[in-house]
Amino acid sequence: MTDDLAQLSAEYEALIQFLYLAPVGLVQLDADGEIAMINPIAAQLLMPHSRNGGLDNLFVALEDIAPDLRNLCQQSTVQSGKICDGMHVHLHAGSGCSKRMPQILSITLLRLDASRIMAVIDDITEQVRRECRQRQNDAWLNAVLTGITDYALASLDSQGRLCEWNPSIGRVTGFGPAAEGQSYTMFYPNDAITPERALDRLREADADGWALDESRLLRADGSAFWGSVMIAPLPEADREAADGAPSLPCEEGPAYCLILRDVSDKRDIAERRRREAFSDHLTGLANRRALFDAASQEFERSRAAPRPTAVIILDADHFKAINDRYGHPGGDAVLQHLAAILLDFFREVDVVARIGGEEFAVLLPSTDLAHALDLAERLCARVALDAKSFDGQAIVCTISAGVAVALDGHGGVDLLIKQADQALYTAKRAGRNRALAWQPDTVAAPQEALDGA
Repeated sequence: MTDDLAQLSAEYEALIQFLYLAPVGLVQLDADGEIAMINPIAAQLLMPHSRNGGLDNLFVALEDIAPDLRNLCQQSTVQSGKICDGMHVHLHAGSGCSKRMPQILSITLLRLDASRIMAVIDDITEQVRRECRQRQNDAWLNAVLTGITDYALASLDSQGRLCEWNPSIGRVTGFGPAAEGQSYTMFYPNDAITPERALDRLREADADGWALDESRLLRADGSAFWGSVMIAPLPEADREAADGAPSLPCEEGPAYCLILRDVSDKRDIAERRRREAFSDHLTGLANRRALFDAASQEFERSRAAPRPTAVIILDADHFKAINDRYGHPGGDAVLQHLAAILLDFFREVDVVARIGGEEFAVLLPSTDLAHALDLAERLCARVALDAKSFDGQAIVCTISAGVAVALDGHGGVDLLIKQADQALYTAKRAGRNRALAWQPDTVAAPQEALDGA
């Protein structure tokens, strides 16, 4: 017994030494934020930002820079595992390019059990700076290599509206002087960007020095092209009106620089690489990795500027019977048919993914529960009426769908998808070919109960 105690004591001391020497900040706290253990790196990172100079309670210490941490933990329903993963906290934020990049901490919270939480804290400022610099270098290098005739240079006000028209805008997009005063989203298809996402890009530019996006854009005549859009804050920009009221376009002077380029000739290589990593090979939809990446980014945006984010999980009814009757080629044809319907039905800004055999998911930014449920119900009706022709036969397929929504980015991506999956199972049990929203009393689904259901 004495030897066993000695061994346990030695293992405990080794564990404590490891925690104190770990290359990241580690903090053990209780559900109320009281700190039980903190290693030197965590203390070094947190001490300068503690409101009262103490580190007795993590929530209190970070109240000024991460005020939602306490609510995040209290509202989380996770019994064990991640409460949040790599939440970015910006410190010493300045405005404009003339200020140095703010320090950025990454905070991950892990619930160990009902009474203990572990916080993992890391300074990722240099990592973000390198990534931002690489994006900026790529954008400017491409601009130089392709000459001076294929990009439009414009100034935006603090709300993202064009301050003035110039010939470069007309040359690349075909829009005339009437573009002045319009939001830069006028270059995007109507369903490709939400108003909230448009403002997100401005905030990202403020935080990181620039925001870069590549997507399908439209010219004034309606023709599409693949464009690169970079937004960077101007150093002398005054972001807000003195009285806080909405301002006329650029009455305070330009706040951002926008560079818009036609990169259609370079899209094929980049798109092929993207498909290899983020697309489902059978349907061409996004895969599970792409869905979770997009959902994580949307949750991070929602935490910064609260807005609802909805998820629809849908599953082909009696799919095993379809495979048994028509063979796997028939089943694959049905899945491809469903994928085509989904792409046609949802907005371009929505992320449509295949996440399992016959299971699909749709991420809907800036969408509340009522709207998402209405979409899911109309989708069920459309699929039921749209049979797939295969080898001279019409294969009729229906779907069941579950809907869940997160209001402000809290709770986590895993929880939102789990709730939608539970609602899907309830729809299956209720008779299939229907959509239901998640409710707090929704019963969890055994996975085997959904296989081929």
